[in-house]
Amino acid sequence: MSMNKQRIGIVGARGHTGAELIRLIAAHPALELAFVSSRELDGQRVADHVDGFDGELRYANLDPSAVAGQGADVVVLALPNGKAAPYVEAIDQAKADTLIVDLSADYRFDERWYYGLPELTRGRWRGEKRISNPGCYATAVQLSIAPLKDLLAAPPVSFGVSGYSGAGTTPSDRNDPEKLRDNLMPYALTGHMHEKEASRHLGVPVEFMPHVAPHFRGLTVTTSLYLSRPVKREDVVARFNGAYEGEKLVHVVDEAPWVSQIAHRHHVDIGGFAVSVDGKRVVVVATLDNLLKGAATQAMQNINRAIGVDEYTAIPIS
Repeated sequence: MSMNKQRIGIVGARGHTGAELIRLIAAHPALELAFVSSRELDGQRVADHVDGFDGELRYANLDPSAVAGQGADVVVLALPNGKAAPYVEAIDQAKADTLIVDLSADYRFDERWYYGLPELTRGRWRGEKRISNPGCYATAVQLSIAPLKDLLAAPPVSFGVSGYSGAGTTPSDRNDPEKLRDNLMPYALTGHMHEKEASRHLGVPVEFMPHVAPHFRGLTVTTSLYLSRPVKREDVVARFNGAYEGEKLVHVVDEAPWVSQIAHRHHVDIGGFAVSVDGKRVVVVATLDNLLKGAATQAMQNINRAIGVDEYTAIPIS
């Protein structure tokens, strides 16, 4: 059957997540890449930068009014925090029914935007055309805590380690392979954006301590949960299996997962489930690829639902 493809554009396409999105769109039966905006790559062929993309489309340097003037059906904003608003305003004025998916933190605290972490918020989507895509760490943290949320006796404590692709493409200590070699770099040890985000959307305070490691992609979150009553390990595992039954992009595993096994995969692994002797503390480990389930893949889940196709369309399920 032939399908009228929806035209989709990406703003901020030079970054790692932009490239992953372009790959997913290239394989999508219902989407056609209409434009990719990047100041640095202006005029260069997308196919020269992204393997898996064919065609003559070139990056363009589009300001907010030029983006809005493209008249796309879907626009993904893959910009650094604090940069989305002018694009949203221009699209609001030009074509308000455009589906906008923002990958930054700019609208994750805005009641008017749907917060799209499908495994936890699928039932809350009311047809909004403004979707805020969760943070990579915040996704892993929330999925690690949600099945035990009703038993918490204290704020969960999450220790996070991510590859340096999570620090973006703008040069800094946190994405400098030389400074990261043989190193683990702690940062934002209280009040990290994803700490606030996970706390808000779970409805319970979460304590989160991020670190950057020398690997490129993938993150690990190890979360310690203090419970109000003792539990047995099999009950914890049953809760996680029940919570994520039928979820193609959440794999509940027995052992604590390794980050080396999640690179280039589109799902989250959650496992470990160590229970203290008194039964009142559980440690859960989650891994995901920060560029995929932590960003591009999750955006594609949200786009698919919003355009009315199967949620997993064009997402490789492994």
